[in-house]
Amino acid sequence: MAMTLVTVRYFAAAADAAGVEEERLELTGGATLGALRDELIARYGTSMERVLRSGSFLVDGTVRREAGHPLADRVDILPPFAGG
Repeated sequence: MAMTLVTVRYFAAAADAAGVEEERLELTGGATLGALRDELIARYGTSMERVLRSGSFLVDGTVRREAGHPLADRVDILPPFAGG
């Protein structure tokens, strides 16, 4: 089975939920945002699930939320932003 290595950077509430600001993860199977999301929830539980429910993934400089979107070498996990 193919392995995908991705650097995940966490910001604000996402970093709090993960307990780190950056890590490298190996994902088996599908290299999609949905697979990454599932892995992060499995690792970090409900606090990460809350962040991911309303936050965003930044992939190649573009905000993405589609579960089927392919991963890049680096993905940033952005919490919801307040203000305007």
